[in-house]
Amino acid sequence: MNPVSFADMTLTPGIRRAVEEMGFITATDIQAQSIPLMQEGRDVIGRSQTGTGKTLAFGIPAIECIDTSSEIRTSAQVLVLCPTRELAVQACEELRKLARYTPGIRTADVYGGAPMDRQIVKLRAANLVVGTPGRVMDHMRRRTLKLEHVRMVVLDEADEMLSMGFREDIETILSETPHERQTVLFSATMPPAILAITRQYQKDPEMVQIRRQQETVENIEQTYCDVPMGRKMDALALLLRYHAPRLSMVFCNTKRMVEEVTSYLSAHGLDAEGLHGDMKQSQRTKTMEAFKQGRKGILVATDVAARGIDVDGIEYVFNYDIPQNTEYYVHRIGRTGRAGKYGKAVTVCSGRRQVGELMQIGRMAKTEIRRMEIPRPEEIRFRKRLEAMAEMEDAVGAVEENSIYKEMASELADRGFDPLQIAAAAMQLHFGGRGEDIPEIRQLPSSTGPDFRTARRGGYQKITINIGRSSRVAPNHIVGAITGRTNLSGRDIGKIEIFDDETVVSIPENEVDSTIAAMADCKITGRPTITKRYKNRESGGYRRRG
Repeated sequence: MNPVSFADMTLTPGIRRAVEEMGFITATDIQAQSIPLMQEGRDVIGRSQTGTGKTLAFGIPAIECIDTSSEIRTSAQVLVLCPTRELAVQACEELRKLARYTPGIRTADVYGGAPMDRQIVKLRAANLVVGTPGRVMDHMRRRTLKLEHVRMVVLDEADEMLSMGFREDIETILSETPHERQTVLFSATMPPAILAITRQYQKDPEMVQIRRQQETVENIEQTYCDVPMGRKMDALALLLRYHAPRLSMVFCNTKRMVEEVTSYLSAHGLDAEGLHGDMKQSQRTKTMEAFKQGRKGILVATDVAARGIDVDGIEYVFNYDIPQNTEYYVHRIGRTGRAGKYGKAVTVCSGRRQVGELMQIGRMAKTEIRRMEIPRPEEIRFRKRLEAMAEMEDAVGAVEENSIYKEMASELADRGFDPLQIAAAAMQLHFGGRGEDIPEIRQLPSSTGPDFRTARRGGYQKITINIGRSSRVAPNHIVGAITGRTNLSGRDIGKIEIFDDETVVSIPENEVDSTIAAMADCKITGRPTITKRYKNRESGGYRRRG
């Protein structure tokens, strides 16, 4: 469908102002189709994946339907049910932002693991309530939440709520609300249990179906590696060190495995935090804040704990365990590659059976998941060395004339210490063992279909990088830069020709565009570079074959 601007939609002045300040200009498909229907009072079934803007889709009509001028203004009029505490908190926060310029809207989020008395205070004046089914039921029993004035009920991530065993609670809650209410249901899948609820509790619902799988495929490079059983944690740590994403998520199938993987990564110097359903709410909140703010760059989570988490800037998704089904796989990798950005998803497999399960998921999702090469320890050490050298070059240039550290270095030199030894000691203190003690992991032979290398056969094309002999560039610098930013290994790279002011590199022809994109803003020997397609010229210089 053609893009729909919020400016062209019928919105109240307060909502319109809030939407503008939140930075939204064009409505997503689910928003463009759902909002007008809900504004008409229609029951809606929205089938859409996480990250498509569902909160705004139901939030705008929900806020607009609340009566803030009569005696029911302090009674619950909109009830939003979410499967997890994190999703409830996140949804309520976004609804507060959306309602900031609509006078009389009072929100309350209620969920397990938080003090009941504080929630009771908030509920006394709340007309928009967001909560998990279990805690909503608790407040209903205490009579601290009454539903006789509810005008709209929203079931968010309905399939997940049913899979978590909340069906009876949902039915009880719905039965306590007025018969003439508006009922809205959002779900990524439509199992029979969902359809049963729609038949029983919705009135002539309108179906809005948004397919996002193909969009996911286009924005996310999906690969897998196949390593021996017992080496999966080593492989995961190695991949995290090599790619060094600012933010990444690691998915496991069980709480126990979340704890084991988190403990292993932390013990090996990686900033990882775990997230699962058995954690106390205070710890879950602390973990999410650390991840959102970048203080912990790796979040290890189960599918349920991560449901509904929406964090910008996730560069990599790693599947430590094979997802249980196609829907879980799509949900997982959909954490990256958002808002038109490029993302990467890597699945760590062990053996023919796991690779086969993943390939089946790929076929069901109608996407290609390619085999990749595990980076070798020397590649990681070389990349870390380049990063350290670039960091030190920047640091040297930033030392102030009257710096205390310059004085300390001068004093050590006066005592007879070698300046090179002083610099080496400073670097050792700063970088520690970065790039050291990296295990080598043997990739298992390809067990199904063409492997990663076979898929690349079909010829080579040349690219140029605007750095050469005059900058003291060597072939290993070029190889390290390319393999550090792409899924190419050293063996994928063909002939390297180094001239005075540029370097010409042969790479697989189907990797040219992605390599040029990946090399944007890349520094080689500390100098910014530009990578382009090659324009013919006579060859010369060094020659290197993979």
